[in-house]
Amino acid sequence: MPFPVAAIPALVQLGAGLIDKLFQTDEEKAAAKVKLIEAANKGELDVLQTQLSAILAEAQSTDPWTSRARPTFLYVIYVLILTAIPFGVLWAFQPETAERIAEGFGKWLNAIPEPLYALFGAGYLGYTAFRSWDKRGPKQ
Repeated sequence: MPFPVAAIPALVQLGAGLIDKLFQTDEEKAAAKVKLIEAANKGELDVLQTQLSAILAEAQSTDPWTSRARPTFLYVIYVLILTAIPFGVLWAFQPETAERIAEGFGKWLNAIPEPLYALFGAGYLGYTAFRSWDKRGPKQ
């Protein structure tokens, strides 16, 4: 996993504190801080370039599942939500049939082991949280 860009300012600050303790003259301190900032900027650009290349590779993939995985998941959820409408109408006219369909669907969902739900939830929420944090970028 690439180094988080947001951590770079904290490392620069830590390095600047060490420079103040290690060097005696103001000229030495200033030269060391300039080198530290240059290294941080180069590292930050390298990290951004790596992240951008991964995003571009995913977007340009010929595999439809690679470039459409997140939207496909949302389409599945939309279908499940939209099927609630006809089942509501079915319930009004044939409540027994609607009850049996809902019970069967519930049993099907309950057949999925709990650890898989937890793994999916942690992965999906962790991914979206990291992407939100990553898009926000470092604080200035």
